[in-house]
Amino acid sequence: MIKGVKEGYKYKLQIASLHFPMNVRFDKEKNVVEIKNFLGETKERLAKIFPGVEVKIEKEFITLEGIDKEKVGQSAANIETASKVRNKDKRIFQDGIWIIEKNDKNLLE
Repeated sequence: MIKGVKEGYKYKLQIASLHFPMNVRFDKEKNVVEIKNFLGETKERLAKIFPGVEVKIEKEFITLEGIDKEKVGQSAANIETASKVRNKDKRIFQDGIWIIEKNDKNLLE
C-alpha cells in the first residue's frame, strides 16, 4: 500500500489491429473504454475502468495509472478480455489489445 501511494502503479497496453482499423476511446462519464470496429464488428465492445484509474490513449498505446494495484490491474485485464478474438483461428487473427508492461517491467522480453 505504501508503494502505491508513493510511486503508483502503471500498466501499458498496445493496440494491435492487423485486419481492420480499430478505434479506441475512453468515456469519462461512463468509466468505460469503447472499442469500435474490432475485426469489422458493428457493435462496440466495452471494458469497465474502475474509479481512481487514469487512462491515457496515445496512438497505439494505452497507459493506466493509479495508486490501487488491484483496480489498475483489473482495469487492464478488462480491456484485454474485451478485445478477445472469438470463433476464429487465433494463429491468423492476432488482433487485440495486449498488456506489454507492468510497473515498467517489459513483458515482451
